[in-house]
Amino acid sequence: MDRVVRGTIHHIEIYVSDLAKSKEFWGWLLSTLGYEVDQEWKEGVSFRLGDHYVVFVQVVDRYQTPPYHRCRVGLNHLAFNVANRHEVDRLTQMLIERDVPILYEEKHPFAGGDSHYAVFFEDPDRIKVELVSAE
Repeated sequence: MDRVVRGTIHHIEIYVSDLAKSKEFWGWLLSTLGYEVDQEWKEGVSFRLGDHYVVFVQVVDRYQTPPYHRCRVGLNHLAFNVANRHEVDRLTQMLIERDVPILYEEKHPFAGGDSHYAVFFEDPDRIKVELVSAE
């Protein structure tokens, strides 16, 4: 294991309403970004990239409502770096081909500002996801 940088995120765990849908969606996206399945069990799955991992766990029925909404208190969105603008464009096209609606389409790819090249979209639970060019 590489030297751990103090204060960096170790992992993120997200409860989801439909594990099968989330595994399909996040499995495709994260594998495209270089993550690999790390662990898998009946109620969840984790994806790892180096020292970092993301976990998705099926929420139990009694906590299914109210559903997630990014404008309530809590997580607004997850943002992932990609290499460059070309990769943002390539992934945007792949999202469109998978029928994933692009958010802020009228401002895309500058919805985050004039010098912020990114694509915004939602996962099956409507968690907003951003892929942002590192260049």
